[in-house]
Amino acid sequence: MAKVHPSATASSRPSLPALPASSAEAASLTVWRKSLVFHGDGFTVFDAKGNLAFRVENYPSASRAEIVLMDADGKPLLTIRRKKLSLGDHWLIYDGEAATNPQFAVKKHVNLIGSRSLVHVTACCPGAAKSCLSYEVEGSYSRRCCTVYDHRRRQLAQIMRKEASPGVALGADVFRLIVEPGLDAAFAMAVVILLDQMFESRGSILRV
Repeated sequence: MAKVHPSATASSRPSLPALPASSAEAASLTVWRKSLVFHGDGFTVFDAKGNLAFRVENYPSASRAEIVLMDADGKPLLTIRRKKLSLGDHWLIYDGEAATNPQFAVKKHVNLIGSRSLVHVTACCPGAAKSCLSYEVEGSYSRRCCTVYDHRRRQLAQIMRKEASPGVALGADVFRLIVEPGLDAAFAMAVVILLDQMFESRGSILRV
């Protein structure tokens, strides 16, 4: 397989903090569905300069009920856990390695004819607050063509196929994540991980 980035090696990992939500420009990330440490599934994410930004290395767990998103130095940023005793695909996103007080709830959309919606994301607000943040993800993850919208239908992030250099073929395991100003890049990557859990087959057949 062709190199995703020339500077991306397991022995050289420049420190890069989570990209700030207040960035004035959209962040362009390259997502590789592969762990650089363990043999098997995982995620390695590079910034536009080829520096390591995020990584996931505990993906091969049997149950896949818990996934930790880390920064370049291995610091846990977000922990994703499947919600217990819930019907369908329902996950919770926690800050760091916390086991209480989830930040977001993510639920797979029940597909209806003509609907492009994939998942609903809702902030876990205390009490019965009605002003909680919410997001909708639409498109097709298997085709690497998804958009994240907020409750006002503003486009905040996109997943798209990565254009290959002349003569270099990049498959579905390497794609781009574009994060607009105002959305935290780590949160956007957590959404990618959950889309992968809900809609991606690890075999040769991709599910829409």
